[in-house]
Amino acid sequence: MNRRDAIKNVAILLGSAISASTLAALEGCKSSAPKNYALQAPETKSILAEIAETIIPETDTPGAKAAKVEEFIVTMMSDCYEQKDQQLLLDGLKKVDEASDKQYRKKFVDLSPEEKTAVLTEIDKERVAYNKRENKQNEDPTHYFQYIKELTLLGYFTSEPGATKALRYVAVPGKYEGCVPYKKGDKAWAT
Repeated sequence: MNRRDAIKNVAILLGSAISASTLAALEGCKSSAPKNYALQAPETKSILAEIAETIIPETDTPGAKAAKVEEFIVTMMSDCYEQKDQQLLLDGLKKVDEASDKQYRKKFVDLSPEEKTAVLTEIDKERVAYNKRENKQNEDPTHYFQYIKELTLLGYFTSEPGATKALRYVAVPGKYEGCVPYKKGDKAWAT
């Protein structure tokens, strides 16, 4: 199985589809785009960390901040995505702050967890409507929140905290067992 198929399987396992742009980026990480240093800005990393933590909050398992998902997103966007996709993400982060300001008169990072969830829920509804529109063309850009969600999930569940604390993990898997008992509530396997 190649890496692209493995990522598709992880997406299916997590109940999410991965966009073609993300699959292409994962295929080889050969972006010819010049470095976009705005991705490295502390404000960018800060808002990405807050968005990722809202998507995967700390509970009895570590959240996205503990897994440093914002660093993963920045690295993936910088190294593997085209310049237009990088700019789409940066513009999208501005839209998140604009939505926060419009609804609560505060920047996204200054909102309470409940307010952050409310803002991201509305943005996710917008993403779903964008993806389901009737006049959608293949060359249309991916919605920025699609990138954020995909990279948050990918970054978290491939990180050490995500793979070992949120999923079941065996460092050195043994023999293949095709029929393993499953109890309702069991964690998915990371390996």
